[in-house]
Amino acid sequence: MKKAKEFYLGFLGFKVDWEHRFEPRTPLYMQVSRGDLIFHLSEHHGDSVPGAAVFVSLSGLREFHREISSKGYRFYRPSIRRMPWHADLMEVQDPFGNRIRFNEYIPAKKPAQRATTGKNMRKAAGGKPVRGRS
Repeated sequence: MKKAKEFYLGFLGFKVDWEHRFEPRTPLYMQVSRGDLIFHLSEHHGDSVPGAAVFVSLSGLREFHREISSKGYRFYRPSIRRMPWHADLMEVQDPFGNRIRFNEYIPAKKPAQRATTGKNMRKAAGGKPVRGRS
């Protein structure tokens, strides 16, 4: 749990919502969160397979990247990559081999207005072109 807390709390900036053990010296099950993002972390055998990948869609990826990069976490230096699905992605790997892919979609650009030609333009009062039918 020490490694998990160092990574999720110290590096990624989550907070512990609650912890549960059935009795002392048994595996820990806990919930951590950051804003609306909630993770359940477990020491129980069979709760998950190390090496899993979690995909998180968020806004403010660059600010989040600056925040965690400023901490100087010695085990990881994530970068942001532009992905073919029109998103920026920052992937981190926790100490247990699980990957978290923080994804921010890039807003679609508005289509450029098509150029007007003399054929479909007429002049309004004041001599400014106005789109219209010929």
